[in-house]
Parts: sequence; C-alpha cells; structure tokens
Amino acid sequence: MKTTVKNNVSWVGYIDWELETFHGDEYSIFNGSSQNAYLIQEGKTVLIDTVWAPHRTEYVENLKREIDLKDIDFIVANHGEVDHSGALSELMKEIPGTPIYCTANAVKSLEGQYGKNGWNFKVVKTGDSVDVGNGKKLIFVEMMMLHWPDSMATYLTEDNILFSNDAFGQHYAVEELFNDKADQCLLEKEAMKYYTNILNPFSPFVSKKIKEIVALGLPIDIIAPSHGAIWRDNPMQIVEKYAQWAEEYQEDQLTIVYDTMWEGTAKIAHRIASTAREAFPDTVVKVFNCAKTNKNEIMTEVFKSRAIAVGSPTVGNDILTSVAGWTHFLKSLKFKNKKAAAFGCYGWSGESVKLLQEKLSDAGFSVVDASIRTQWNPDEEALATAGVLIEELLK
Repeated sequence: MKTTVKNNVSWVGYIDWELETFHGDEYSIFNGSSQNAYLIQEGKTVLIDTVWAPHRTEYVENLKREIDLKDIDFIVANHGEVDHSGALSELMKEIPGTPIYCTANAVKSLEGQYGKNGWNFKVVKTGDSVDVGNGKKLIFVEMMMLHWPDSMATYLTEDNILFSNDAFGQHYAVEELFNDKADQCLLEKEAMKYYTNILNPFSPFVSKKIKEIVALGLPIDIIAPSHGAIWRDNPMQIVEKYAQWAEEYQEDQLTIVYDTMWEGTAKIAHRIASTAREAFPDTVVKVFNCAKTNKNEIMTEVFKSRAIAVGSPTVGNDILTSVAGWTHFLKSLKFKNKKAAAFGCYGWSGESVKLLQEKLSDAGFSVVDASIRTQWNPDEEALATAGVLIEELLK
C-alpha cells in the first residue's frame, strides 16, 4: 500500500518487522527495518529503487495494485546492493524496456549480480538532471563510497525531496514512516548505530559529500532514505549529526570491553570501571563482555567514547577468540582520535596484554603505556594499579 510522502510522491516500500540481521550476520537488528522505495507521479511516473529479493513478488504485486506498471516511464536505481535492487529482475520481466537511471558503477554492480539482460541503462553523474513534468525535475548526485562505489542520491525539485539512499538511514521499523512519529530515543540510537557500523569507515567521504551537497544550494524539505524513518520534521538535523559524527566524534565516555576465562580479567575490568567513576565522576563509564553483548551495540558505544580499555586472559600464547574477532572488527571501523589501554590475567606465559596493545595500535588507537597484567587472580596490589591506567587514559 502506498503512503503519501508529499504531493505526488509516495512510499511504496516494505516494512520488515521480523528482520534480525543484515549483511549476512554482520549487523544486528532489534527494532525491525524497512526497505524504502518511492513513486513519483507527475507528468512522468518514476520509481525510485525497489526492495530486497525475498519480498520481490509481494512488492511487484502491491505495485500493480497502485499503478499499471506500463505507466512507469523510468526507474532510478540509487544503489545496486540487493536490499535496494532485489526486486528489479522481477519488475523488469513485466516492463523490460523501461529506462534505468544509475551511475556507471551501478551498471557494473547490477549486471554483476543479475547478469547482462540488455536492460536500458541511462548513466548519470553529479549535476545531471531529467524532467519529470509539471515544472519539476530530478537532479542526480553521486555519493561514491556512501557506502558503495555505485551509490548516488536523487533530488526532486519544487517538492525539495532528497532521496538519499543509504545515507541518513537507520535499521528501524516505523509503521508511520516519518521521523516525527518515531520514538525519538530509538531513532537517534539506531541512526548512530547505523553510522558507526556501516558508514564510519568512510567518514572522510561523508564530510566531503555533505559540503558538496550544501554547496549545491538545494533547499531540502524532506530527506527520504532507503532504510528507516523519513526525515520531514527538521530534516537537516540528521545532516548536522552526520557532519559531527564524521569529524572524529567522541563524547566524555570510557568503554571497557573484555572476555574472561575464570573471572580474573572480569575483576580487572570492573575495578577499572569503579576507579574511573571515582576519579572522573563526569565521565560516562560502560562495561561489556564481548562474548555476551552484541558487537554492533558495543561498537556504537566505542564510537561515542574518547577512550577504551580492552582485556583478555592469555590462552594458548594468545588472546581469547572472542576478543580477537572483536578487535578485528574494531580495526575495520577505522575509529580516530581515541585512546586505548589493555589488561588481562595469565597463568604461565602472559602474552595477552602485549598482543592487545599491538592490535589496538594497529586499529588506529593511541595506546597508553599503563596496563594491568597479572598472574592468576588479581590481588589488591594489582587492582590498585587501575588508578595509573585511568589517569593516562582520561587525563
């Protein structure tokens, strides 16, 4: 069922309340999501994006109830990833000659995924436009590496709608569609989680693209992303957030992440937390066992932090696999301007702290000299050194 976004623009996407993971199992979803597609019905009828392949048949059938598919003058494919293009093959069976406007990289992406089917591609770049009738036109803006090379946004003049694709979205199901109807705490949390886990590695591109969009001088009344809530109430608030998040973002927070075998490393983690709370009462302190807490949720907290402490006992001359996997993911997100420290227990060989320091440095963190490395269970003397570690981390 289509829902009016503004004037002759409608939402024709799919709200996925049951979705639990994304990008395979790389991204956790706890509050549903949506695949947003849009229909413009002016002098010309334009479809912007489709939905994920599992919903392709339902999507095409729903679209048929709203319009005669043969009335679609052209399709805009803002991004070739399957959550946006998954129903395209099904749709093109019905209207095979319909032009598809997309970037040159999107042609490669779509043909690479669905084969060379002779689709009628119209390649566009930043600043290109196409008339949709009634004095309105679509202007295309390449959004390379936000977050694929083929990504672009599409702007509808007069209605002043930016169809932003993956930028400015969230994995968050909002039945009422719009940001002013959403739970505001959840909306901000999910928007930050999305940025942290998907877009943070491309922050330099985000900063550059925001400046480019602002320089175009296009009035923006609505930002319509491809996932989550549509921004109609003060839509530039999410652009302002992205501008902040892209500039080595941090709050006054310490995040402590660990796993433990026989609770010794856990004791150190919690002593670091209590020591930080006492020494720096204005600093938010959070503690997570990375074997028991979702990695995407932890990374969102790391994103907010100015410092982290990471702990593992030594096992087999190495660190626990749970911590090793977590630090591998940490490196991929390319955090900047954050301090880090390492800690852990050992029984006989004791390599974990040194290995963690190396991994944290390799992940781009400024690693402090202070650490806590103790044999067997930590005694009070060992735990008392948390004060030195905290001073170096938070001073």
